[in-house]
Amino acid sequence: MKWIKYILMVIVIIAVTLFVAVRSMILEPPLIENKDVLQSSVIHVNDSLSLCNDNWLKMNEGGISEMYISGSPFEMGVQNGMLTQELASRQEAYFFDFISSLIPSKATLQYLKYFISYFNKDLDEYIPLNLRKEIYGISLFASDDYDFVGEKYHRILNYHAAHDIGHTIQNMNLVNCTAFSVQNELTNDSSLIIGRNLDFSAGDDFARNKLVVFCEPDSGYNFAYVSWGGMIGVLSGMNEHGLTITLNSAKSGIPLSAKTPVSLISREVLQYAKTIDEAYNIIQSYDSFVSESFFIGSAVDKKAVVIEKSLDAVAIYDSKESKLVLTNHFQSDELKDTELNLESIEEGCTMYRMQRTHELIDGYEHLDVNKVVGILRDKNGMSDRSIGIGNEAAVNQLICHHSIVFKPEEKLMWVSSFPYQENNYVAYDLDKVFSNDFNVEKDAVSIDSLKIEASAFYQGNGVETIWRYRALLNTIKANLDSESMPVLDTGAIEAIVEQNKDFYYTFYILGQYFEKIGAADTALAYYEQSLNCKIPRMVDREQVLKRIEGIKNEHDNK
Repeated sequence: MKWIKYILMVIVIIAVTLFVAVRSMILEPPLIENKDVLQSSVIHVNDSLSLCNDNWLKMNEGGISEMYISGSPFEMGVQNGMLTQELASRQEAYFFDFISSLIPSKATLQYLKYFISYFNKDLDEYIPLNLRKEIYGISLFASDDYDFVGEKYHRILNYHAAHDIGHTIQNMNLVNCTAFSVQNELTNDSSLIIGRNLDFSAGDDFARNKLVVFCEPDSGYNFAYVSWGGMIGVLSGMNEHGLTITLNSAKSGIPLSAKTPVSLISREVLQYAKTIDEAYNIIQSYDSFVSESFFIGSAVDKKAVVIEKSLDAVAIYDSKESKLVLTNHFQSDELKDTELNLESIEEGCTMYRMQRTHELIDGYEHLDVNKVVGILRDKNGMSDRSIGIGNEAAVNQLICHHSIVFKPEEKLMWVSSFPYQENNYVAYDLDKVFSNDFNVEKDAVSIDSLKIEASAFYQGNGVETIWRYRALLNTIKANLDSESMPVLDTGAIEAIVEQNKDFYYTFYILGQYFEKIGAADTALAYYEQSLNCKIPRMVDREQVLKRIEGIKNEHDNK
């Protein structure tokens, strides 16, 4: 009977543990004293404009949604949720589909759900009350379709840590960004210009519905940022004082518990800082999930710096020059020689991308916004070598959620229309949008005269060609683990190569295809061709070499 007691004891322990775990996953929403805003309604003026009190949502001709929200945190959240209910629902569907494509196993997804819920059980303790109130307001209008993932407030709160969670699962490579600034003798009018690509890839559908948000909160400063439905965290933005901020990930240690998501730290900076010193004080006051570089531009200070934040230190990197470049590794004296940072530089392509960005900047005598956009669109490697479309070593990898340019001293920003950096960049003047005489029913939100035209690559159907190429490669990849592989004719193989003939990944996937169908010699030739291309990361090269070694070993054993 002794063993029965042990089993009962184990069952009790498991039951208690599960009860505690489930209870701990329930995050209580903040107390809201005044909920009058919930009596608001949305008025659809026409197909492109909706109003909610003095707030609005407008779709521009380039497909970017533009929104203005104001008031207390809860009021901003509710009005945001009401106006973007359809957009947010669509983004959640895209995001969930993307995660499901990465992790097709339902059992694994279920485990990941509980792991993240438990890991983030104290997440609300690290998020300022004002932001929790705003997120709660949005969550009241979240889709019912994903209630199986979690309770709405808990779910939307956790989505704000998605950048950090993807970053923590470090080698998913969801985030590889390039940012730089130029000023003084490097620009045609000596003013500060900042450019950045947010290479956060959650799929093309997710990036399609960009949202430019203009916020007039009841405390702090007015600000604008680029986002998507349901997201109040800031990845790229500028406030009324010309303080700009962009997030750029760095190789990070594994956090042991929930901390403040970096996009919400960034949001606090944008709302409450007007100088670099004020931005630093806010950033260093929070513990973060992950290591991050905050690229800060300041019209007041007339300069840009990088505030680097690891899990246990904060440092400022100032190039002391008229240009500053950031590509996902630390550069300050305090953090540049840390083990993780040195590993990141050695194993990845951040240094190569940095060198290429410097090379592009140095290729101009004087830069303006159009030339900065030209750099952000560059798809080549060092010395203009063609390294294939989509290479992580390039400034433009054709995956970015958005690309943006700031002129802080003039409160101007340019945001790329879908897709990537290749379509038009739409211009916004913060002073205009926040002025008392701005009328959204009569006035355009963007400034058409400052629009930057789509690239020659886009106008020449280059993007559509790459989409066809990626679709073909994805079809091959989808069949690599199946029982049988459909045979491709010679024309199909030649078409794949021709569409991206300088990209190592083209030959790597074709090598796997021929290895799958038993054509080892042909597979070997493609793998060796892959090695002749620019391979961005050490792990990518090792994968190719492992395939080559496997084929040669199999040949020797026959």
